Amino acid sequence: MAKPLQKSEEIKAFFLKHQEAFEEKLSEEAVNVKNKMDEILTVGNIDLVTNAHAVVGYIIDGQEEDLRLFAKQEGIAWATHSIELSFKLEWIQAIRRTLWIFLQQYNEATDNGSTFDFFAMEKDINSRVDVFLNTFFISYSTYKDSLIKAHRQLVENLSVPIIPINSSVSILPLIGSVDLFRTSILEEKVLNEVGISRIDTLILDLSGIADMETEVIYHIMKIIDGTALMGCNTIITGLRAEVVRKMIHLDLSFDPKTKTLGTLQQALKTYLVV
Repeated sequence: MAKPLQKSEEIKAFFLKHQEAFEEKLSEEAVNVKNKMDEILTVGNIDLVTNAHAVVGYIIDGQEEDLRLFAKQEGIAWATHSIELSFKLEWIQAIRRTLWIFLQQYNEATDNGSTFDFFAMEKDINSRVDVFLNTFFISYSTYKDSLIKAHRQLVENLSVPIIPINSSVSILPLIGSVDLFRTSILEEKVLNEVGISRIDTLILDLSGIADMETEVIYHIMKIIDGTALMGCNTIITGLRAEVVRKMIHLDLSFDPKTKTLGTLQQALKTYLVV
């Protein structure tokens, strides 16, 4: 396991004290991303500022496994919502520069005659940033390729986009309109895939579905019940307000064993294992 940075607890306290200034400087460093932050939050429910604090925390504490897992989650989320990679690259490089700026400010503010071993510090920080970037891009590329292939097969009615992310967990992202014909295909293919691949947990992401007809909601609930009979737990993510309101008015609810989470990222954090 990697070691925390030198004086890690003092550094974290300094960053917490100057959190607002850190965020302002980070936005200044990421010129192009700054104007896209609200859009990225709306499209993918990805809070770039909150995620930046998480990355910095993992770097300072030397939590490289957590950093890799977070990068993998981010890669899947960005690929799912087709967010431009250039924004991620600019944002991470802005985090790198801002981190160094505030480390310099911390070193000057302490003024206790004790300085960092900057050669060791440079190696630790930059290698960890590179670990994040490499893991993110591999995850993004792998998942994006799987999405493209799965969606092409879906159009051809050959398959549904059930994408394995490890030996027991798969994601089924539904995008676009869903009618009774499509749910009939989903029922057949989902049950077959659960049986063939022995899927333990299926993450059904509905963030790409703005609305569903009543009959479609009923059918999807039946599919979930069917997977449960086969020993597969279904996690619902990204339910839109329009769909939830319709379910409330129809007095519909998922089986108590079916978990619901706000975003795909939340499910990945819970069920994705490196």
